[in-house]
Amino acid sequence: MEGLLTRCRALCTWATCSHQLSRYISHRCHHSASGRGQRLILSRMFQPQNLREDQVLSVEGKSSDLTCKSQRLMLQVGLILPASPGCYHLLPYTVRAMEKLVRVIDQEMQGIGGQKISMPSLSPAELWQATNRWDLMGKELLRLRDRHGKEYCLGPTHEEAITALIASQKKLSYKQLPFLLYQVTRKFRDEPRPRFGLLRSREFYMKDMYTFDSSPEAAQQTYGLVCDAYCSLFDRLGLRFIKAQADVGSIGGTMSHEFQLPVDIGEDRLAVCPSCSFSANVETLGLSQMNCPSCQGPLTETKGIEVGHTFYLGTKYSSIFNAQFTNAHGKPSLAEMGCYGLGVTRILAAAIEVLSTEDCIRWPRLLAPYQVCLIPPKAASKEEAAAELMGHLYDHITEALPQLHGEVLLDDRTHLTIGNRLKDANKLGYPFVIIAGKRALEDPAHFEVWCQNTGEVLFLTKEGVMEFLTQVQVV
Repeated sequence: MEGLLTRCRALCTWATCSHQLSRYISHRCHHSASGRGQRLILSRMFQPQNLREDQVLSVEGKSSDLTCKSQRLMLQVGLILPASPGCYHLLPYTVRAMEKLVRVIDQEMQGIGGQKISMPSLSPAELWQATNRWDLMGKELLRLRDRHGKEYCLGPTHEEAITALIASQKKLSYKQLPFLLYQVTRKFRDEPRPRFGLLRSREFYMKDMYTFDSSPEAAQQTYGLVCDAYCSLFDRLGLRFIKAQADVGSIGGTMSHEFQLPVDIGEDRLAVCPSCSFSANVETLGLSQMNCPSCQGPLTETKGIEVGHTFYLGTKYSSIFNAQFTNAHGKPSLAEMGCYGLGVTRILAAAIEVLSTEDCIRWPRLLAPYQVCLIPPKAASKEEAAAELMGHLYDHITEALPQLHGEVLLDDRTHLTIGNRLKDANKLGYPFVIIAGKRALEDPAHFEVWCQNTGEVLFLTKEGVMEFLTQVQVV
């Protein structure tokens, strides 16, 4: 008993001595009385690189090889780290942003009737040989053999797998169609020259949807529905895009469109008509075609990053695998198919490419890893008395605004000046940064609110901050 009392006294003494420190670090335990949970603090975030390095310490080669802004910034602030050529560790901030993007994609896909599935990445060679794509795609496929000598590839896309799955269901009725089946999963392509970070890598995340309809007319309607959902997705993210006619390539089919973000680093050349809505990938036009086929107006050329692609496949795959359903007349009929891809990790990198400055990341607001960063005063500064106010503000935000739970980060590195921490926050692109500076000592206290995407700076009371943050949208 005496030993227990000694330990309790020691704990009480430690708690008293660490009273000041507890203002800055997270609550390690859940406080049921106030509903207060653990605080998210910056010093515990896993970021391998120093945010204040003036030069990017490239582990990918010479710094001159970092010709892509998104690649350079994502390396510099610790969003990604190379593992091997064309393969990257996605670090915590990036994973949070990607999870938010997937939630937006889920909302759009399920809003049009999409059902989420998951298919194996390991795809048997015989499926690809049935469509002749085992040879057609050549070295782009990452191939391997198992211990029994059976050949596989790591799937870059899943047309064969999904069609074989549908074909295995022998009693489908036209009344069950359409099916809109999609997944978000890792894809693999043996890029001859991986470059530009997540914009052209060998392993990446993709959303791929495959649709099955009872007639060409119904399939065309589904095609338009998915394209409209893609447009809605990019509008919600605040990304200017071009929907361009495109070549069907190795996927095949009779109609295809690309969704492109216009930017100089883009590898695709696009022909756009300023007078009407026509746009196309230059590779689909004749070399001598200078005028718009729709209105005969002059075409202008721009570059873009492909972030989405849609294909109307018809019965190309369903005829090979005999993916049938019973039609209204009781007869077997081949399903009409479409396939639709979104480059999930590519969208993240492309958005950073088009929105960011040369030195600072800017996210689509819905995808920002954290919405709010709080910066308390520097330790032993004249403003240190406002530190407790910042702690109370953190708790009040997370308790009173449940939509921001898990979205508020406290920069507890109080050995640094406010200016240095603001510089880091600016680089990482938090949409809102709240500072307890000199005016936090006023009566009433005023906090400095930086709106990073607009450059606006506001001075608000605690009540003003709370009212302001009610407008923040999260996924």
